[in-house]
Amino acid sequence: MERVTMQVSWRSRMVSALIGIMTIGVSMAADAFGQSAQVRSDHLSPTARIRIVVDGKAIPATLADNETAKEFASLLPLTLTMNDLFGREKTAQLPRAISTAGPRSSTYAVGDVILWSPRPSVAIFYRHDGQTIPSPGSILIARADAGVEALNVTGSVRVTIERLEE
Repeated sequence: MERVTMQVSWRSRMVSALIGIMTIGVSMAADAFGQSAQVRSDHLSPTARIRIVVDGKAIPATLADNETAKEFASLLPLTLTMNDLFGREKTAQLPRAISTAGPRSSTYAVGDVILWSPRPSVAIFYRHDGQTIPSPGSILIARADAGVEALNVTGSVRVTIERLEE
C-alpha cells in the first residue's frame, strides 16, 4: 500500500513540474516577440485610425474601441514633447484628464499607445523589457501598425498625433 502512495505522489510532482516548465516556456516565447503571455482582451476599432508623426516619419495606428480612446481622439490633433522612460517608451502629460473607463492591463506590447491615469500621461512603447506596468495599470488607447522604432532615440522627441479621416 505504501508503494502505491509513493508512486502517485511522485507522478503528481512530475506533472506539476512539467506544467510549471511549460508555463515558463510560453512566457519566455511570448516575451521574445515583445508580447505578454497574459491574454489581452483589447478591442481595436477597425475604422478609427490615427497617425503618429516623429521626426517626419508617419506611424499609422488604430484606436482602441473604448471610452478612453474616444476621449483621447477628441484631443487631436496634439503635439507633445515626449520624454524617454525606462528605455522602452516615450511619455508626455496630456493637456487635460480623460476618461479612465477603458479596461486596465499590467501588460503591454511594442506599439501600444496607453494612458497612465495617475498623471494623466500618454506613453508609446517602442521596446519590451519583460517588465509589467505597475498598479493601477494602463489603458490601451491605440496600437501602432509599425514604425515605432522611430521613437528609439536618446532624449526627448517632438510628436504630433492626428486623427485620420474615416
